[in-house]
Amino acid sequence: MSFEILLLTLPIWLSALCLHEYAHAWTAVRLGDPTPRWQGRLTLNPRVHLSLIGTLMILLAGIGWANPVQVNPRNLSKPKTDMAWIALAGPFTNVVLAALFAALYHAVAPHLPPTRVGFYGVLFLRYGVYINALLFVFNMVPIPPLDGSKLLDLIAPREWYRALLFLEQYGVLILFFLIVILGFGRTVGTAAGAIMALLGVR
Repeated sequence: MSFEILLLTLPIWLSALCLHEYAHAWTAVRLGDPTPRWQGRLTLNPRVHLSLIGTLMILLAGIGWANPVQVNPRNLSKPKTDMAWIALAGPFTNVVLAALFAALYHAVAPHLPPTRVGFYGVLFLRYGVYINALLFVFNMVPIPPLDGSKLLDLIAPREWYRALLFLEQYGVLILFFLIVILGFGRTVGTAAGAIMALLGVR
């Protein structure tokens, strides 16, 4: 990732990650768990949400994550159902953001002048769609600390307990291996590109 692109996309990454985690925190509090509020996660302050390793992965591989919001299922009236809603809140937020950026792209991009400023304006809107689509797809992968793992916990049979425990302990290392060594980020990027195409952004 060039320094120029990093500067252009930094506000998008920050807003996408922070709103994603805020959505988890807000949903958990609304459903009866005050834990995110006690831990100071009911905020849009990037310093509260950003993960050192997840941020480094953005710089190294163009894909990353934030610190997951802690939730105590005992505080929820319907633990399984509520945990599913909490897990889906983050990715759903990224879908909404991708759609908003796509709407702006279709409304604004055709009217931008063919100048350097216009070029970067179009690029910013395209990256807004792409990064949010990327975070949606990536977070649905069922490996901790990603949201897909929370959904897997809810539907997996008891026989999977040991495998899930292994994923919980080594999830970050597994993600690092998949992204850096096996190039899994390219697969996620292809899926994000398909979402962009569905939204009419190329």
